[in-house]
Amino acid sequence: MPMSPDEFLRKYGFDKDEEERDHSLRHNAMEHAKHLKRPHAGTPFDWEDWERFKQDHPDEVEEDDDRRD
Repeated sequence: MPMSPDEFLRKYGFDKDEEERDHSLRHNAMEHAKHLKRPHAGTPFDWEDWERFKQDHPDEVEEDDDRRD
């Protein structure tokens, strides 16, 4: 079975010392989920969900410094 380029680089010690930043949609979605902030747009249902989430999980929401209420 042929070896992938990544496997070859790891096997022979040519893999990168520093990991490149992951720009995938999955990575970005996970980062967004880990750092919940006030939404900038959305439907009324989205805002109702946001308000409900803030009440149920206040310790998981990061405060937004540049709020314009």
